[in-house]
Amino acid sequence: MGNAATTRKNGGTGGGTGGAIGDGARGNADDAANADRGFVAALTPGVVKDATGRVVWNSDAFAYLIDAKQCPDTVNPKLWRQAGLCARQGLYEVTEGVYQVRGLDLSNMTLVEGERGVVVVDPLVSEEVAAAALKLYREHRGQRAVTAVVYTHPHVDHFGGVLGVIGAQDEVPVVAPEHFMEHAVSENVYAGTAMIRRGMYFSGFATPVDPTGQVNMGLGMSTSTGTVGLVPPTLIVTKTGQQEVLDGVRFVFQMTPGTEAPAEMNFHLPERRALCMAENACHTLHNLLTLRGAQVRDARAWSRYLNEAIELFLDGSDVVFASHHWPTWGRAEIRTFLTQQRDMYGYLHDQTLRMMNSGLTGIEIAEQIELPPVLERAAHVGGYYGSVSHGVKAIYQRYMGWFDGNPAHLWQHPPQAQGERYIKAFGGPDKLLAAAKSWADAGDPRFAAELASHLVFGQPDNTEARELLAEVLTGLGQGAENSTWRNFYLQGAQELLNPIAPTAISLAASLASALSVTQIFDSIGIRINGPKAWNEHASILWRLTDLGETYRTELSNGALIHYPNPKDTNTDLTLTLTKAQLLGLLAGQGLDGVTAEGDASVLNRLTALLDDPDPAFPIVTP
Repeated sequence: MGNAATTRKNGGTGGGTGGAIGDGARGNADDAANADRGFVAALTPGVVKDATGRVVWNSDAFAYLIDAKQCPDTVNPKLWRQAGLCARQGLYEVTEGVYQVRGLDLSNMTLVEGERGVVVVDPLVSEEVAAAALKLYREHRGQRAVTAVVYTHPHVDHFGGVLGVIGAQDEVPVVAPEHFMEHAVSENVYAGTAMIRRGMYFSGFATPVDPTGQVNMGLGMSTSTGTVGLVPPTLIVTKTGQQEVLDGVRFVFQMTPGTEAPAEMNFHLPERRALCMAENACHTLHNLLTLRGAQVRDARAWSRYLNEAIELFLDGSDVVFASHHWPTWGRAEIRTFLTQQRDMYGYLHDQTLRMMNSGLTGIEIAEQIELPPVLERAAHVGGYYGSVSHGVKAIYQRYMGWFDGNPAHLWQHPPQAQGERYIKAFGGPDKLLAAAKSWADAGDPRFAAELASHLVFGQPDNTEARELLAEVLTGLGQGAENSTWRNFYLQGAQELLNPIAPTAISLAASLASALSVTQIFDSIGIRINGPKAWNEHASILWRLTDLGETYRTELSNGALIHYPNPKDTNTDLTLTLTKAQLLGLLAGQGLDGVTAEGDASVLNRLTALLDDPDPAFPIVTP
């Protein structure tokens, strides 16, 4: 069906536009030089395995992006350029005393040398790659102890590998922004299963690592699939201007809540004249609502915090770096970089609201919005990870919600019921299939995909419909400038023709020990099957001896209500145990070592009402 010919704001330019690397790409000619600047050494081979020998990271698989001289027809040239810049791997010097390991996971691990050792910032997704990154650093900078850890924000690629650089009981400061734990849990545990399942689409997990499949994720190549952990913070940053001396190095923090994460912070190293922008200013337009799912971000606040960073730190900075991509050196270059990042988020916010207040919906605004020429040409705000299209829709959603105001859209049928009705309305499946093919042949793969999807949902076993939809999605994906659009399209095509691949990791299980007791009970409540529990009533008093805390849980009208320090301690069952025993009990280890008073059958009644989440639920099929 050919690649999709769409505009940049809607994901990229397609149409088989292969050519020399950089053909048609916006860009700063210095990007390649900056991506290579400060190179010390690469991990060779670029493969990391877990204790069982399973490969959890393979940067060598993406070497084709650096070696190739020609962009293939199956990749958008602008995304190809971005991917080649991200594919660099190894240890890099940012400035004296500040190093980064890049290309060993989706994110960068930054190492700030102190008086006694090294401060690790954002220790990647999993402990195996974090340990390999630290080993690479030590091979070239000496056996420095890790003297502190800094989490810039609560996304898993910025904390999940912490146990690869420190032990769970090590007495070193672990620094994070206020409300870090709250949001680490809400994204990775409460909604963790759904987000990880969507994350498989986000990363193109089951597609081949080659020019027909995975080429990039916009921020980096892909995510590692090793062991995820979390050491809770011991030092909380609560305000802009807060200074902390970590291993003799002065960190000046800037709080940026509601930007790339609900809890996030930048920091400045005055003596090193270096500014870390966390994930608030990378070499891409970022997501205002990530396609894997998250809370909608605040474009207006994001723009304002970028302006505040310019005001606070520009005069004292010779280099700006982030938790993804490569640094920018030179005060004039930093000003341009941060100013254009600031202006992009501000422009998208204000123009979306202007057009919204003229009566346009999010979908309509996304089709009509135009960018200023300077921003259209600026490579570092290109739509490789976020896009203007889904960014505009996110801003609309933040203010107006999911409903566009048209009453015809207020109570639509769900996808399978719609599919059945589309088949009937078109006069049968053959006619709906023919219509989808005709729109594809006419150069409108977007509508062809919509019609074919209705047919797939109405007749899930229709092989021709699946094949057509997979072909159309492949064309849309291979034409996309935006990496996550590409990955979603290609992963969808993969799952239309093949079984759903097992999900790589389970964050909910790996983070359980870091949860507070309240968060543990929250996670149980989310799993209660409401209709099955309608007529059940049960109450349990939980005495946590190691924490000196008492909680009461009550199952009432299908909801598990829980609260600490209850006045009413008259319950069906009282359990006296430690937090570790609570986690063990929930994992099915029984009541060994737990003191139980009252009706022990209450616990079995409660656990019988819990649904197990499905990490492989279908997305492109019913």
